[in-house]
Amino acid sequence: MRPIRTERLILRNWEDRDRELFHRINSDERVMEFFPFRRDRATADAKMDELRGWIDEDGYGFAAAEIAATGECIGFVGLLDTDDVPSLPDGAIEIGWRLAPEFWGKGYVTEASEAWLAFGFETLAVDEVVSFAVAENHRSTAVMKRLGMHADPANDFDHPDIPDSHPQLKRHVLYRLKRKEWQARKKAAQ
Repeated sequence: MRPIRTERLILRNWEDRDRELFHRINSDERVMEFFPFRRDRATADAKMDELRGWIDEDGYGFAAAEIAATGECIGFVGLLDTDDVPSLPDGAIEIGWRLAPEFWGKGYVTEASEAWLAFGFETLAVDEVVSFAVAENHRSTAVMKRLGMHADPANDFDHPDIPDSHPQLKRHVLYRLKRKEWQARKKAAQ
């Protein structure tokens, strides 16, 4: 993938120097509050390698987000093909993120996501980008709203990968953004 630069960030593929941070965000109780698992170091390393391979293959994915001024990796933001949403066709494109807690509330996810939406709509020429989260994950749904995404309650769903042992995490809300909506929002902001 060719790195994407924003005002404060560099969005790039994963590097070995990111392994500690990747493990930390995938095992942190606050970050993983709405997930039924925590990754140990071996499974985190394997997942990072998987994400890196997808980015190498597709040119996009859940990519490392680095503060340009310091070179510090803060988590990931990106686009990914998804087949997790039962009401969407295979290959739908989702936008997602995960940051270390000390970087929450600074606008990094919104900044990076805006760049990824531009990539999705302009470079990939997709018609729609979706996002989803556990219904109680208000931090993530607030970002979705800031991005101009709108809730689609008729297509909220019980995530098929969430085990019955975690019923409070099953229900997911779906948000959508069409290219035409994004273009209109971008034009209005100019």
